[in-house]
Amino acid sequence: MKKRKGIILAGGSGSRLYPITLGISKQLLPIYDKPMIYYPLSVLMVSGIRDIAIITTSEDLPSFKRLLGDGKHWGISLTFIVQPSPDGIAQAYILAEKFLNGAPSALILGDNIFFGHGLPEILERAGNYKSGATIFGYHVADPRRYGVIGFNSDGLVNSLVEKPLEPISNYVATGLYFLDEDAPDLAKTLKPSERGELEILTLLELYLKKSLLRVEKIGRGYAWLDTGTHGSLIEAGNFVKTLQKRQGLQLANLEEIAFNQGWIDWYQLEKSARYFSNTDYGDYLLSLLEEKKSM
Repeated sequence: MKKRKGIILAGGSGSRLYPITLGISKQLLPIYDKPMIYYPLSVLMVSGIRDIAIITTSEDLPSFKRLLGDGKHWGISLTFIVQPSPDGIAQAYILAEKFLNGAPSALILGDNIFFGHGLPEILERAGNYKSGATIFGYHVADPRRYGVIGFNSDGLVNSLVEKPLEPISNYVATGLYFLDEDAPDLAKTLKPSERGELEILTLLELYLKKSLLRVEKIGRGYAWLDTGTHGSLIEAGNFVKTLQKRQGLQLANLEEIAFNQGWIDWYQLEKSARYFSNTDYGDYLLSLLEEKKSM
């Protein structure tokens, strides 16, 4: 079995954030002290995934390349794929078919933030499945705004319903999907929905019909933030700020993750710390160096 590859869908028009996103990609906006795309990228890296494709528009491609480079400074490989038009989440598997080359994948939306102790273990468990699809269910107060997950008496998923008026549960599908190598071929069989998109729930239903869809519930103590509105941008920034100030630990610090994974060495970590000198990000990396060397 080929190693799982990662996909970050960072395209779209970001129309819900107009006029902010008229001149910049939504995924390049700051969430407190880091670009938004650092957060989904960190999830894939924590999952142990090193080969990652960024799907974005031709207009925003140069900005993403300038920000992220080729990924070597984090011990990963980044590939950039142009999204000619925003035709739905499932379109990502068609666009990334050549990149995946028969490998299973982990797709995450570029505006999603995940946090919680034990998250790496959940991601590792999902990544160990050799076939089928795994989605991540999150308990929300008002599920009517999301894709709702239904369960049978044995606790197994038996339905997926987009924005139902009467939700059957409070668990909704987040923007993180672990799919097997069949995803591109299945995505190509989909027909556009009424809104003209290749819907991710329709793709997942194909797995559900074959009893190959699993749900990993993200329970208490975890945070899932979708930063698609002006209000949620502020909420996410405040969440990250509060957590970092109180704990003294950073969310989505890519150098820290890469170092802990053994993908970069002391030299690269110190090089990054010096590069970001006079910032909280750089000071944090320097503190990591001092802490690790004293152990």
